[in-house]
Amino acid sequence: MNTTLALIFPTLMALAACSDLLTMRISNVLVAAVVVGFIIVALIVGMSPTLIGMHLAAGALVLAVTFTLFALGWIGGGDAKLAAGIAMWMGFEFMLPFLLYAAVLGGVLTLALVIGRRWVLPAPLLSVGWIQRLHHPKTGVPYGIALAIGAMLIYPQTLIYERLVTNQAVQQTLLDQLGTL
Repeated sequence: MNTTLALIFPTLMALAACSDLLTMRISNVLVAAVVVGFIIVALIVGMSPTLIGMHLAAGALVLAVTFTLFALGWIGGGDAKLAAGIAMWMGFEFMLPFLLYAAVLGGVLTLALVIGRRWVLPAPLLSVGWIQRLHHPKTGVPYGIALAIGAMLIYPQTLIYERLVTNQAVQQTLLDQLGTL
């Protein structure tokens, strides 16, 4: 059970990255799943209400900053909301390392796209819609990929991951609860 719970966040990150790559959109439903997933898992692993509140505050802070970046036209709305949802999972403790990884990875992704868009697509790729869209010089950058990878580089260090994967007491509690079903 705890392994399944530990996979919720990576699964949501994979979905966000794939969605952004293939459609240049990150749906509100997916972002809501990131937020609701955090709250459910945080309660299951026994985070205190105060700590949950601090994680929610980290998300709110990131949302305030990323919404400003969205309003300036620097990032997409889905990216802004996803970054805030991820920040909830990271909390203040890991928010800055996550944002640093995401910024560096986003810069590398942007540079790769700028360079790649200068080249002509090979004929077999011209019929693939998402590749055409990604290659078009007016298309933005699917920054959700960088956000998701940055989040996954930090996730194994988080309290939630620790409690789900490495804390024997939480594992036993989850097994006991499963046994009562």
